[in-house]
Amino acid sequence: MEPQIRFCTSADGTRIAYVTLGEGPPLVYVTGWGGSMELEWEHPDGRAWFEGLAQGRLLVRFDRRGLGASQREVEDFSLEAQVADVTAVVDQLDLERFDLWGTYDGATVSVAYAAQYPDRVSRLVLWGGYACGEEIARPEAIRGLVELIRENWSLARRAMQDVLYPSGPTELQRWSSNYLRQSVTPEVAAEYLELQTCTDIRSYLPQVMAPALVLHRRGDRNVPIAAGRAVAALIPDARFVALEGDIAVPYFGDTSYVETITQFLDEGRAEETAAEAPEAGAFRTVLFTDVEGSTALTNRLGDAKARQLLREHERTVREALKSHGGSEVKTMGDGFMTSFSSATGALECAIVMQRAFAEHNESADEPIMVRIGLNAGEPIAEDEDLYGTAVNLAARICGHAEA
Repeated sequence: MEPQIRFCTSADGTRIAYVTLGEGPPLVYVTGWGGSMELEWEHPDGRAWFEGLAQGRLLVRFDRRGLGASQREVEDFSLEAQVADVTAVVDQLDLERFDLWGTYDGATVSVAYAAQYPDRVSRLVLWGGYACGEEIARPEAIRGLVELIRENWSLARRAMQDVLYPSGPTELQRWSSNYLRQSVTPEVAAEYLELQTCTDIRSYLPQVMAPALVLHRRGDRNVPIAAGRAVAALIPDARFVALEGDIAVPYFGDTSYVETITQFLDEGRAEETAAEAPEAGAFRTVLFTDVEGSTALTNRLGDAKARQLLREHERTVREALKSHGGSEVKTMGDGFMTSFSSATGALECAIVMQRAFAEHNESADEPIMVRIGLNAGEPIAEDEDLYGTAVNLAARICGHAEA
């Protein structure tokens, strides 16, 4: 069954087209420029590849601004605008935390997003990544290609096939040229290439907190493998995997590497599950948070603005948990149940949370009023949840607390 195309609106009003496939932990895929969901799905190799990625997970794929089914008339192609597009898609789907995969210049967008929103990205996969546009081609070479694109788009597309598919069969190169013709105008293609020359994400790479898997085909003519190694070297927790082949597009050529990606993402899921699983019968301090008047807040502000405030609550709580040894047991939309092995750690975490909310409220148009309650005991751990008197008392204390 063909995925249904849906739309969301980015921060500057640009309409972004996206599809979802499968069910499970979310994986957001940011393709390189020139991509089209509809055309990729029509090719049997592309369809099989996407269906394989969606096995056991929710795959989210969107067309970049100016491309494919997304809004074509666009003025702003900046990195900041494209990071905002990712935010628009994941917010539309209400994804609080997800894995992120970017290819080529989509990898630069993914790195920038992961660095700016570390609390939302679980694991990062990069394909054909580069840190600085000058590493992959001389500026004069890019300028020459941009001029050719604007003067003779047909000839430029043919020239690009030797870079994208050096060993690919003629029919594949012909399909790719037609794919570019339908998915992107020469004006937009030129905009993306010009952006590539001035892209520099070296300052973002050390800020990426998520574990990263960096993949690169050895014979890649689009981006040399040395650029991929340099990206991996600057990310604190990255592993680099060199793949055989020279075809740039990930769903053509040898795709056995997908198993490597699956294992990498599943490792992260297993680690998160183990970290969140409470120890049966252990003495714990249970801490609840609750956003005061969340229903009235939603009625007054509307779903979108209220969700934005709740997301700030979630970010603050998760950052405090991470720095104080707390575990998120579950979230109830407008509140959290969390667990600590240390009562002191729980108390210090609560203080840090309330200070963070107070600081936010000093300058925010709309304050976030959060009640916090905690209690220590020996809760019953069952199915990754906590039950019993200790939990009930913590919830009651939270209900009577002042925001």
